[in-house]
Amino acid sequence: MLNSRPTIRDVARKAGVSHQTVSRVINGKQDVSPETRVLVEATIVQMGYQPNAIARSMARGQTHTLACISPNLTDYTLASVIEGAETEARQHDYFLLSSSAVDPESFSRLVDELVGHRRVDGLIVINPYSDKRFEHIPENFPVVFVGAQSHEQNISSVCLDDEKVAYEATRHLISLGHTDIALVTGPMEEDCSQDRTEGYQRALKEAGLPFDPTKVIEGDWSATSGQSALLSFVEQGRVPTAIFAQNDRMAMGILRAARDANIKVPSQLAVIGVDDMPLSSYFDPPLTTMRQDMPLIGQEATRMLLNIIQRKNTDLREVKLPAQLVVRQSTSDKGGGR
Repeated sequence: MLNSRPTIRDVARKAGVSHQTVSRVINGKQDVSPETRVLVEATIVQMGYQPNAIARSMARGQTHTLACISPNLTDYTLASVIEGAETEARQHDYFLLSSSAVDPESFSRLVDELVGHRRVDGLIVINPYSDKRFEHIPENFPVVFVGAQSHEQNISSVCLDDEKVAYEATRHLISLGHTDIALVTGPMEEDCSQDRTEGYQRALKEAGLPFDPTKVIEGDWSATSGQSALLSFVEQGRVPTAIFAQNDRMAMGILRAARDANIKVPSQLAVIGVDDMPLSSYFDPPLTTMRQDMPLIGQEATRMLLNIIQRKNTDLREVKLPAQLVVRQSTSDKGGGR
């Protein structure tokens, strides 16, 4: 039979010391004589003993594990944020657990399991205001919000500068000569939908264009809701000359509905989205969009969380990241990018 892996007690017997002494050496405690430390370290090398990393972390009061909780794990933008967070965590020798919670109740149970049993050192919470899951955030525990500002909660946050993104998207349409610009929003209970609506309104106001609430349709981020929005305009006989969709998936639905209704894009209808999904350049026509760096958002959130955990910076911070306008054929026959 193969020999089993040596244990801490095996090392202690071999070195002629207690297993508590071996533990103190492993964890870098100072209350061990230099001679004993050298003996134990040599025995560890000789026997090929490998300390349990999880046990060591728990003994120090840390797990070196973070958790990222998202409404789902399938949405491209959310998955990209998590990927960036995981990459940053690994660079600092932390593990990242990613999990989804579809509603506030499941979110609360998950947080209790992770925090109550001290399985993680900190939490990254994506879209905390989408369904009031922010109400279940534990007190006095390291937390960073992603995709929303922290409002009255004493919590740091990282998000896209949604108001500015919408402002620049709408300004692009105005610069092309459009004055009849409609808006398809995400769910209006979400911060980003509200901020993007404000940016749209600010651009109209600065251009001297009136804000018409009847030109604003609430979607749910899905392509189907974008398709339904344009069909609603068609049925009412008031198709605008341009539409700003607050994400690429809804923009994709608008493009599909335009093709079905024989509305030519961009000559009869210009369309711009937000995200720059990998397939945006393959839409028909290729989609003009505001490109956001989702992995960077995840990386920034992780750096912020680790600073809180390690007490390098405990001040409340709200970081807003910019987006880049990418011009393609859905707003310009020339297309291209910049």
